[in-house]
Amino acid sequence: MNIREWPVDERPREKLLARGAGVLSDAELVAILLGSGVAGRNVVDLARGLLGRFGGLRRFLEAQRSELLREPGLGPVKYSQLQALLEIGRRYLDETIERVSALENPASVRRYLKSMLRHEPSEVFGCLFLDSKHRPLAFEILFRGTIDRASIYPREVVRRALLHNAAALILCHNHPSGLCEPSDDDVHLTVMLKRSLALIDVRVLDHIIVGEGEPLSMVEQGWVGG
Repeated sequence: MNIREWPVDERPREKLLARGAGVLSDAELVAILLGSGVAGRNVVDLARGLLGRFGGLRRFLEAQRSELLREPGLGPVKYSQLQALLEIGRRYLDETIERVSALENPASVRRYLKSMLRHEPSEVFGCLFLDSKHRPLAFEILFRGTIDRASIYPREVVRRALLHNAAALILCHNHPSGLCEPSDDDVHLTVMLKRSLALIDVRVLDHIIVGEGEPLSMVEQGWVGG
């Protein structure tokens, strides 16, 4: 059935305008972005099919360009719109994180770090550099590894902290497997970096691990002291 034949309060765009975006399903949100269906399939059915094939909203939005362009109803224009949406989200979080203290709003910090790392197909390690009031100065991905390993050089972390004149920082890395529990290497690395950074009076506030679901705080879980 064509969307125009649906009751008005069931059409995704009208539902959003009347009740807000939060009430829409993933498929309805994607349908609004796509705008139109293909022959024999309305746009909501098309969106449901795409989410099913890719395994959910996140994997759909982060799929490779070549994969998306093979799908009926998706061309360069739609792909560009999806990429623009993702980048707008990241920039929104960038502006939001600039105004908060890492200690006063740790949830915002974790959301920000997750948005920076969760799309990475291999393991990466980054730092959120903070001023003396624990407000963000800069975020950088410093090292990239294979899918299960990254080589971290403490002197480079120290050098970047000095460059940003940071008073503190939050370490972070992703687990592409989706499991957030830290390995022994993660714990040993954190302790080593804390000792190295203490020599230049830079405090490590936490080490956040990003996987599926809520990012893990190694400090809150008792793996390392804050």
